[in-house]
Amino acid sequence: MLVEFENHSTKQPAFRISRLVPEGAVMAASTSQSQSWSWFLALALGVSFLKCLLINAYHSTDFEVHRNWLAITHSLPVSKWYYEATSEWTLDYPPLFAWFEFGLSHIAKYFDAKMLLVANLNYASPATVLFQRLSVIITDVIFIYAVKECCKCLRQDKGKDLLAKPSFVLATLLLWNCGLLIVDHIHFQYNGFLFGIFLLSVARHLQNRHFQGALLFSILLNLKHIYLYIAPAYGIFLLRCFCFTQNNTDGSVRWKSFSLFRLVALGLIVLSTFAVSFGPFVMLGQIPQVLSRLFPFKRGLCHAYWAPNIWALYNIADKALSVLGVKFKLLDQNKLPKASMTGGLVQEFQHSVLPPVSPLVTLVCTLLSILPVLFNTWRRPNGARGFLRCVIVCALGSFMFGWHVHEKAILMAILPLSLLAVENKEDARTFLILSTAGHFSLFPLVFTAPELPIKILFMLMFTIFSFTSLKKLY
Repeated sequence: MLVEFENHSTKQPAFRISRLVPEGAVMAASTSQSQSWSWFLALALGVSFLKCLLINAYHSTDFEVHRNWLAITHSLPVSKWYYEATSEWTLDYPPLFAWFEFGLSHIAKYFDAKMLLVANLNYASPATVLFQRLSVIITDVIFIYAVKECCKCLRQDKGKDLLAKPSFVLATLLLWNCGLLIVDHIHFQYNGFLFGIFLLSVARHLQNRHFQGALLFSILLNLKHIYLYIAPAYGIFLLRCFCFTQNNTDGSVRWKSFSLFRLVALGLIVLSTFAVSFGPFVMLGQIPQVLSRLFPFKRGLCHAYWAPNIWALYNIADKALSVLGVKFKLLDQNKLPKASMTGGLVQEFQHSVLPPVSPLVTLVCTLLSILPVLFNTWRRPNGARGFLRCVIVCALGSFMFGWHVHEKAILMAILPLSLLAVENKEDARTFLILSTAGHFSLFPLVFTAPELPIKILFMLMFTIFSFTSLKKLY
């Protein structure tokens, strides 16, 4: 179903369709999709209306985080953006996101100018809530467009049954993803438009528009640096399948086919994007300060609400060993570390029994977890599916072994896995397990009573649809 691209070889087509679909089907797919997208419009408008109904729902401290960033970028000169510390929610996203907040702030002043005062901590007037909620909903247009582009990369099966159309199933799995609804439109964040840029980048690579895909991913890195974790997948794939233009007959890389022009062009795209984003801070001599905000290692191994990864198990094991040690008088309770890993605070803490885990250890573990898929992508690239699989494994590796991982990072694996789920039965099974467990792990983000039935209903509807529609496809 996925339109896949191959390494450019004299003996291979520029792309192929998985499941042995003939090349002519690509044009047929495009014509078929152009005939009727009314169902897509209905899905997009429906979920947008649902988001509007959530405007007055509970919002987390992330709401104040972004209000404070609006105030910082609007009220202060650029030279003070990454130094301002009136609020504990200091600016810790890359410069391009700061400029995004700067742009929003010039619209925000027409709703309620008081939200743009740095000293107005925890300010949440009705107009402020309305503006910030609408800013998330409106910027989700990028996500909607990206989903449509991804759907265009799928073969369309003829028939009136929508559940038998992979593009309809994919659009629903992405647009109505319950995790994204909970995180962005109740909890409050801007993941939608960021995932939109990410998926649009993936779509451009599926369409053989590699320079655009690289540009979009470079922009994404300068909006939110958590996507650095999947950068190795992009780097290996572009080097292997774009900079090397031919394969040998056994599928191995033909070293003489290396294109220096393509490598230089990709390098210029990345460097120019970072120059625009970080350039002003280079001129101000503030790069060390900016980097200290982007990589705050003193926040500790785990987030206040632990992501369900290996370090959560490590913490549990340490806690159990310390309890047993005190019970059997092997440890002196008065000598145990005072900082609690279960106190719900973002802070550094020391393990009581097990060895401490440093950022370097988590980096090494993450790299070791993704090296096999990177090696496989280099040795035997498998077109679009191989690239997507590499991205997903990198996202999961960083989620399982990364430093200070947020629970929301699981969406970095769930969303791209949706594309594979509508193309392959085994991937669909993996998707059902990962999405069900991953979305359930997000529930503690919204702990208020009024929102309890909402999040349960969202997950039930999404899970039932996922199982029903994917079963229908296969």
